[in-house]
Amino acid sequence: MTDSKTPESKPTREQLIAKYGRDFFNDFDYDDPNFNEHIYDVLDDMLQHCPVARSNVGSGYWVVARNEDVRRVGQDWKTFSSAKGYQPNRPEGLPYLMPEESDPPIHTAWRDVLNPHLSPKRVALYDESIRKDVNELIDRFIDRGECEFISEFGAILPGWAFFKNILGVPIEDLSMLVDCVERGTFDPPEQRPGHFEKIFAYLDDYLRRRAQEPERDDLVSTIIKNVKYPDGSYAPWAHQVSVLVDITFGGIATTTYVMGSAIKYLAEHPEERKALQEDPSLYDSAIEEFARVFPPIVALGRTATRDVEVAGTEIKKDDFVMLCYAASSRDPRVVEKPEEINIHRKSVLHSAFGVGPHRCVGSNLARVELKAFLQEWLRRIPEFSVKEGTAPVYETGFLRSMRNLQLVF
Repeated sequence: MTDSKTPESKPTREQLIAKYGRDFFNDFDYDDPNFNEHIYDVLDDMLQHCPVARSNVGSGYWVVARNEDVRRVGQDWKTFSSAKGYQPNRPEGLPYLMPEESDPPIHTAWRDVLNPHLSPKRVALYDESIRKDVNELIDRFIDRGECEFISEFGAILPGWAFFKNILGVPIEDLSMLVDCVERGTFDPPEQRPGHFEKIFAYLDDYLRRRAQEPERDDLVSTIIKNVKYPDGSYAPWAHQVSVLVDITFGGIATTTYVMGSAIKYLAEHPEERKALQEDPSLYDSAIEEFARVFPPIVALGRTATRDVEVAGTEIKKDDFVMLCYAASSRDPRVVEKPEEINIHRKSVLHSAFGVGPHRCVGSNLARVELKAFLQEWLRRIPEFSVKEGTAPVYETGFLRSMRNLQLVF
């Protein structure tokens, strides 16, 4: 194959199949194991040669890759609606998540009351608590000289941070909810609704119990107080529960991948560990760079409300369009040498937390978690590496997940 960086060298179908096991330009499937194995190479090829890929899975969908197009689609909610969900070929029986799967003004009504609880100023108050949790988890394995990072740390800390500071539910229920979120995301499509039913039932019960208790100055009480919709009615109870499920899902399903990927990178790059230890001012840029290069959200979808053109591709009314945040953050048109991990970047432009009105409501909390984790880990465990003979295992769908990571120190 001719150098893939040459604009004229667009790979043929046969070359793509030979390289990846699938023609991801014309037959995309984010559930394909080949995508899991070659994700970043596939995304880089799409960015260079195929700004809008086509999937024939189920009823089919489009995948928008380039930063400019992803931002355009994400910001134009009137043309690209979230009200029919963010998953293509949505499994029957899978409830919609509010406010993520709604449009303004309903989406705006909820975000206006939720945002203050997750503002930079508010989540900064949780820093001390999160650092305490980081150290409590490290205490469990530091004397052993090794750990399985995901199960012993990465899959626990985000849940603790969210449960203790935002939600207020018992942390002993975390493992059940994490399992339901994981299986509701990566199990075969027909099995996913059942796992979400368990999450809905648990949080419905919790919200009902909280509704009988004195009001608190927290997010749950705000959901219970409810919001008024444009027609003058208040959101139905099912929507209130759904909002709680949506925030819980985001709170425990995404940050783990960035944590695991960041600590693996630092395990393999001692010079970067040293740079962070010697210059604490680098942490903020490092966090943004890790989020850019290791985005937990591969792509989320919208439904076209009218015929429209995106990057020269005709999108028809009711077509499903995936915004590939993972590709957008690697676009060489907006990021210099995007394939390189550079914690010294002065400005890091990425789409890891989404774009437009549906941008991740919990992004500020994620940043606090990541900074507390990195600073405390490097203070307590300054020297560490990936255990010889092991390698992390990944799983990819519309989210990307790291299943295990063996570290020694």
